[in-house]
Amino acid sequence: MQFEVIAKCHTTKARVSRMTLSHGVTMLPTFMPVATQAAIKGLTSQQMESLGVTLILNNTYHLNLRPGLEVLNVAGGAHKFQGWDRNLLTDSGGFQLVSLSKFTTITEEGALFSSPFTGEPTMLTPEESISIQHGIGADIIMQLDDVVSSLTTGSRVEEAMERSVRWLDRCIIQHEKSGKKDTQNLFAIVQGGLDPALRDRCLDAMIERRDGVAGYAIGGLSGGEEKGPRYSMGIGFAEDLLVCVALGVDMADCVFPTRTARFGVALTHNGPLNLKLNKHANDFRTLDETCPCPTCTDSTSRAMLHHIVTHETAAAHGLTLHNVVFQAQVMGRAREAIIEGRFPDYLRSFFTTYFGDSGYPEWCVNALRSVGVDLLEGNPEAKVIYGKGAKWEYAANPPQK
Repeated sequence: MQFEVIAKCHTTKARVSRMTLSHGVTMLPTFMPVATQAAIKGLTSQQMESLGVTLILNNTYHLNLRPGLEVLNVAGGAHKFQGWDRNLLTDSGGFQLVSLSKFTTITEEGALFSSPFTGEPTMLTPEESISIQHGIGADIIMQLDDVVSSLTTGSRVEEAMERSVRWLDRCIIQHEKSGKKDTQNLFAIVQGGLDPALRDRCLDAMIERRDGVAGYAIGGLSGGEEKGPRYSMGIGFAEDLLVCVALGVDMADCVFPTRTARFGVALTHNGPLNLKLNKHANDFRTLDETCPCPTCTDSTSRAMLHHIVTHETAAAHGLTLHNVVFQAQVMGRAREAIIEGRFPDYLRSFFTTYFGDSGYPEWCVNALRSVGVDLLEGNPEAKVIYGKGAKWEYAANPPQK
């Protein structure tokens, strides 16, 4: 990996970087679409590349189950298997310790899974996770970490944090034995739940191991380490992305833009559009007149999408194309603003347009204030949605526009 910081925001912690991996250059900050089963739902690899995407994510747990390493080895790795010539990141399988917790038992050795497909028991150890990712051939691979739900409290959080550090040591050893450090880059994952003290302890321990890792992944909104890429896992809402960028994050991933497309929601700079609503039945505008995606440039109307949404696969396909481009535009415009020294202005403009009269989430206002940007400054008519619950209500029910 070659990693070069090109520009920094003079107010926030945002930065623009060039990351060069075995399959090309990815400019940061960036959003990574999730290709769980070695495919973006609804799009081909060629379409993803045509949209300008240079980095996607594959899921280690699922690819190990199906099609399995034997098939991937015959194919020559996941890049060739899925026809993807750009950069690729794999998670470690650790997230499934939470999402499939009823199938999992955690021990110091590793995670004992019962396959949700066959019921067959499988032990995923740190060494096995790294070996699987070596077989997949990803440019960036993740350590196996002991993941607990963010709602978990008490001693289990500290236990998971300490175990994640010990498992990182085992991952580093396995990675160094492989002889693949020049082509595959190991990232550490900072744990500690919602406890700042535990997160600090975990980060300090992982920075001590900087010679064995190329970057740091974080599960919360944090700044990370200065000299390596910073990856915030599972972040997909536009407001989340921009707050994370302001806090110093370089990379993020989430299934949100592709999943919400299948539910009939288009992401736009004026907020999400629920195409299932009858108000769009006679609306012959495109989703976004300024959007360069094929759906918008082909003049597909909101009325047409409303007519076929959730009924025809063409609608999900068109909305997925649009939403992937939307995410890329959000991050691309952030990079431009950072380089041109106007990132705080971009944040204020984006939030004003995106939320309109619905009000800013309180957590966004507070988070951006912590890095010197006040969304309410000079905007006396701005409203704030107070309370933690407001964000989750918005997540489940985007503004109906």
